Order: sequence, then structure tokens, then C-alpha cells
Amino acid sequence: MKNLTIPRVTVSAASRLGLKQTFDLINPHLYTVDQRIKEQARAFDPAVEGYISYALDNGGKHLRPALAILAGGATGKITSAHIDLAIILELIHMATLVHDDIIDGADRRRDQPTPNAKWGNTISVLLGDCLFSHALKLATNFSNTEISRRIADAATEVCSGEIIQTQRRFDLKLSTADYFRIIEMKTAALFAAAAELGAFISEASPDSISALKQYGLKLGTAYQVYDDLLDLVGNEAEAGKTLGTDLRKGKLTLPLIILLQSARGQENQDISNQLLRGEDADIEAIIEAVDRHGALKTAANTALRMVKEANDGLSVVPENRYTAGLKSVGVYVGEIIAPFGKKRD
Repeated sequence: MKNLTIPRVTVSAASRLGLKQTFDLINPHLYTVDQRIKEQARAFDPAVEGYISYALDNGGKHLRPALAILAGGATGKITSAHIDLAIILELIHMATLVHDDIIDGADRRRDQPTPNAKWGNTISVLLGDCLFSHALKLATNFSNTEISRRIADAATEVCSGEIIQTQRRFDLKLSTADYFRIIEMKTAALFAAAAELGAFISEASPDSISALKQYGLKLGTAYQVYDDLLDLVGNEAEAGKTLGTDLRKGKLTLPLIILLQSARGQENQDISNQLLRGEDADIEAIIEAVDRHGALKTAANTALRMVKEANDGLSVVPENRYTAGLKSVGVYVGEIIAPFGKKRD
């Protein structure tokens, strides 16, 4: 199937430097998080350990751990509790990826076979369940039960968002508000929990905690819009994972919703029929229509506004190198979104 050509992401030198400095700043903490995540496999029965180890050894971006640690440093001193939080949230995220790949029928993630491609859906469902339950077990170690409760709330939000998204597959009446509600639950909830609880553990002011929660919520929402754009018109070789699953599984993402809202008359009916059929020729026609109507650009610009709002909201958080780091993450996310707003070849 012929795809539109997306301009290669060109992150500015200033953004690359800012992001490098940010990760250099917290790299010792992220290294600890990474090592301790890999060690979690030993907590399971030897017959299960190999499956867990495979799922945990994926070399992800660790965005959620980074936000938890940066938020902690922005509002106080980074402690072992921030590391524990980072590990727990990443385990929950990994559990969602295992389940997502089953739902989407994806066979590759981060350039390796997904658990469902390797062992089938039955083991993979149980593998995701193990990761979820283990993360929530670790959360009970916090002396402040409010932290454990907030983590459990975020996990519930993630799962509920996935259920609602699955319920609304092939629903051509899905509104923009419905879409944002779904992605705030299934993706942004963990970003928000990372930033909010990072500050909460540091005993930050209520204003700072609230601002960081909103930062995480908006950044996470924008990041999901980016991921949805990538799935629609991205390059699998560059992304390192299976793409094109949203259209085939009937998930109406922001550019598709914008397309349906802008198309009129017979064209709207034709696009609706193509979405419901989901054949290769239909998908190619939909992608071309998305670009022709400017839906990619509109969706990208919406996400860019969210990134700006996320960074602007940090003005009430104490200014220091960790707060600057949070802003650099926002700038980077904005720059990887920006190419989707440019005219396609």
C-alpha cells in the first residue's frame, strides 16, 4: 500500500542539546530504574520468569519515569521513593503495551517480536496481567496510602480508556470530545500520575502539584495524538513497531474525526463506507483524503497547542534545572509532532 511521505523528523540542535542535558541530569536515576525493572522478573516463579524478562527487556523511552524524577527534582530532592514510583508506572505502562499489541494484532514493537507474536494471545494476556498485579503490589510499599491509591486510580483509568476505545470501534459518531476523553484515560493518565506524584512525594505546594499534574495530562494527550498520526502515515522501519492498526481495527483517531467533520455529502458517505470496509484500497483513499482536507495539519496543530499549554503551566513551579528539563521534554515532543503538520509530497 502506498503511503504519503512524511518529512523526516528534524529536531533542532537546541532541542537535542536540551534533551541530552535533561537526560544526562537524571541518567543515574534512569539507569537505576532500568536495572531494577529488569530485576523484577526474579520475583516470579521460574516457569514464568522468562516471559516476564522478555517483556521487561524492551529498551523503551522511559518517558514516564523521566517525568516522575524530573518533577521530584523540580519541587525538592530526588529520593528512593521517586525511583520506586518510576518503576511502578513503567511496569503498568509495559503491561498496557502487552495488552495493546494483542488487541491490535501487532507483531513487532521496538524492532522485536511482540509477546503475542512469540507465544500467542493466551500467554500474553496473562503476562500483561502479571505485570499489572506486580506493579500494584509494589505500590503498597509506600507508607502514604494516598500514593498507592493514586497509582491504582491511574491504572484503572488506563484500562477503562482501553475498554471505551474498544467499545467505540467503527463508531462514526465518535466526537472530538469523546476521543480526547479516551486518550486522556488510556495514555495521559500515567503521564499525569508521574508528574503529579513526583511532586507529591517531594511535598511540593498544592499549586505546584496541580500544575505538574496538568503538565503531564496535556503532554501525554499530545503524545498520544502524535502516536495516532504516526500509526496513520508513519514509517514502520523508522518507528520500529507495527503501524496501520488503528484504521484496520476501526479506531477513529483525531485526524479521522476531523476528516469526517469536514467532508460533506456524498464524499462523507464514501469515506464512512471506506472506514467500515477497511480494505487496502479504502485505507489508501482515506489517508489521501485526510491529507487533502488538512486533517493531519489540524490534528498536529491541536497537539502542538497542548504542548505549549503544558510548558506554559510550569510557570508556577520553582525555576531550576529540573523544571527546565521538563520544558525541554515538551519542546522535543513538539518538534516530533511538527512534521505531521507540513504539506505532504
